[in-house]
Amino acid sequence: MAAQKPSIPKGTRDFSPTELAKRYFIINKIRNEFTKFGFQPIETPSFENYDTLMGKYGEEGDRLIFKILNSGNFAEKVDPSDWETKNVTKLTPQISEKALRYDLTVPFARYVVQHQNDITFPFKRYQIQPVWRADRPQKGRFREFYQCDADVVGSNSLWQEIEFVQLYDSVFTQLNLKGVTIKMNNRKILSGFAEVIGESEKLIDFTVALDKLDKIGQEGVINEMLSKGISAQAIEKIKPIFHLKGDFSQKITTLKTILQTSEIGKKGIEELEFIEKSISVLPLQTAFLDLDVTLARGLNYYTGAIFEVAAPKNVNIGSIGGGGRYDDLTNIFGLKGISGVGISFGLDRICLVMEELNLFPSEISETVDVLCVNFGEQEALQSLKLIQQLRTLGLKAELYPESAKMKKQMDYANKRNIPYVVIIGESELEKKSFVVKNMQTGEQFEHGFNQVSISTFK
Repeated sequence: MAAQKPSIPKGTRDFSPTELAKRYFIINKIRNEFTKFGFQPIETPSFENYDTLMGKYGEEGDRLIFKILNSGNFAEKVDPSDWETKNVTKLTPQISEKALRYDLTVPFARYVVQHQNDITFPFKRYQIQPVWRADRPQKGRFREFYQCDADVVGSNSLWQEIEFVQLYDSVFTQLNLKGVTIKMNNRKILSGFAEVIGESEKLIDFTVALDKLDKIGQEGVINEMLSKGISAQAIEKIKPIFHLKGDFSQKITTLKTILQTSEIGKKGIEELEFIEKSISVLPLQTAFLDLDVTLARGLNYYTGAIFEVAAPKNVNIGSIGGGGRYDDLTNIFGLKGISGVGISFGLDRICLVMEELNLFPSEISETVDVLCVNFGEQEALQSLKLIQQLRTLGLKAELYPESAKMKKQMDYANKRNIPYVVIIGESELEKKSFVVKNMQTGEQFEHGFNQVSISTFK
């Protein structure tokens, strides 16, 4: 029987050298900006204890966490009645003690609590690692993907939010990704809306529906709110937010009227106004800052500012970044009074956007600069001496491993888009020289062994 062709799980990918070159290009740009802004790197394990992750992302998040079966006979200690009733909530903790991390934020909170005595606060960290979600795969959404996070914990200062707006702008400027919109909201604004319509206890239902405005429209949002028990009179009071127009400061002015009876709402307005006024004095290079009162991501832990980054309008893809302020995230692990704020870059989606807009530099490649042709033992040995010199000069160089036919070696160089081929044959050995062939132009030049320099390959 023929062997079955292997495959990979849905929502995962193999990356070719060319694809990885593009990803590393983005990662290096992000890492450089993180470092410039004073963030320090950390890494955490790919899997955490089951209890560390569960219950931190809401019911939907819990369902999307990949659980890891216990080693050995994982069914040994399971309560028989739980097998019979197929009670997943009771069954899963008995057969799984670990789970793959769902994001980098909760593991970071665990890290801060565990290492609090060794950390100097405020602590600025960045982390670039893969995460896993048992989500339905679609364009720009995968089950295994990288997150690039930066967070500050141990400071309540709004200057941190301002710095994160600048960090987003700085990274997208370095990537030459223009027309990006940094959308902002504040959890206190959303709480204010729920308060002024007398539905504070239905805050989550209200905001989850509001967050869908751009997807299902005003009528769809109203119908969802009604289905959650929010009264028609309450919805009527808040209708002006469905049509909030103007720039950031004009929207603030409208909000002041809508939220004039809500103390928490007014506090949210005050925070957003401070950020907007500061940014107007520190103008952004390529990104736009906008106020979006329907933005309601991360309500299970965000308590203040909420960020979401939208790709340029001519690219049809979801958000390419997001984040927010969390005043009590470490409290889930027993450490109170540690406020934090953080943002994330969606590497995979940024890569898709840059490919669509043709923004990657043409010279991005993981190929070598020089291939030395192999004509036999003595010639190969001399080629390796030359390769050592070229590598010292910072060039990427390699020797074709076998003494194969010239055509085969040249085909190899062409298929790998290697720009220069070095030929050292019997006559070159005698003359102590080497021939450099430019694979694009076909030109050839001969040089002595004592004339090795970078300019030889330009």
